[in-house]
Amino acid sequence: MDRLTEMEAFATVVDQGGFTDAAKKMGISKSAVSKHVSSLEARLGARLLNRTTRRVSPTEIGLAYYDRARRVLNDAGEADALVTSMQSAPSGLLRISVATDFGVNHLSPVLGEFLSEFPDITVNMVLNNRYVELISEGFDMAIRIGELEDSTLRARKLTETSKRMIASPEYFEKFGRPEKIDDLNAHKLLHYSNQSSGNVWKLTAPSGEKRQVRTAGWLTVNDGQSLLNAAISGLGIAYLPSFLYAEAMEQGLVQEAIPDLPQENLGIYAVYPPGRFTQPKVRAFIDFLVNSFAQKGPGLW
Repeated sequence: MDRLTEMEAFATVVDQGGFTDAAKKMGISKSAVSKHVSSLEARLGARLLNRTTRRVSPTEIGLAYYDRARRVLNDAGEADALVTSMQSAPSGLLRISVATDFGVNHLSPVLGEFLSEFPDITVNMVLNNRYVELISEGFDMAIRIGELEDSTLRARKLTETSKRMIASPEYFEKFGRPEKIDDLNAHKLLHYSNQSSGNVWKLTAPSGEKRQVRTAGWLTVNDGQSLLNAAISGLGIAYLPSFLYAEAMEQGLVQEAIPDLPQENLGIYAVYPPGRFTQPKVRAFIDFLVNSFAQKGPGLW
């Protein structure tokens, strides 16, 4: 007889407390369940069940065997589910968290193509500028930029962006152009209010030294696009990712403040909850994004 079937029959008898209910659970006859259990006991050379007219209960050896057998059966069930899942077409609701700036400028424009390619998937994209807890808040995945704080999540790198200080030509004409990091203390800086570090810019000097700049500005806001608009309007110097300012720089609306500083690159990642396998809808979307952003990166946005 099949060893896995013997295990299943025995474990089901223990779970259901008897042969009759076990037979109903498995959809086979009571005699067939009894034969499977008897065959298992004969093969192992041990009595696994105490049988009385009123009840059936595992022996001490049977209880120990049950613990291991149940694990094997659960693993077998997960393996079957994995194969089925991997072969099934991606479908269902995909809930995504993404920072507003990246979502509006780069995720929204490609969603139509994704939904056309996978018509059985529906997307709920939540745009916000706060750190969300994926599992407790019910998200399937998130797009995060920069250093990943939660090491328990699985992550796949999609592309990179650079971060530079930019301002309008008009601003530089009026207030001058800073030549080194220390010069920033005399300038109007535009800050992003959601930074965990507060109104502090972490920069790298040409020597490789890590520097921090803390100074007040005319504007602090929790939206990168608003900071870019303020920089274009000549209100000050903003420190923004290239995926946000690249088009404005190409049009000559903004320029780099201190071109000689080393370029700060930040990874853009898809993160999702840990598990033995990735849901097809999540895997499909991540593969799609990797392909969509293959030609993007520092200097390419």
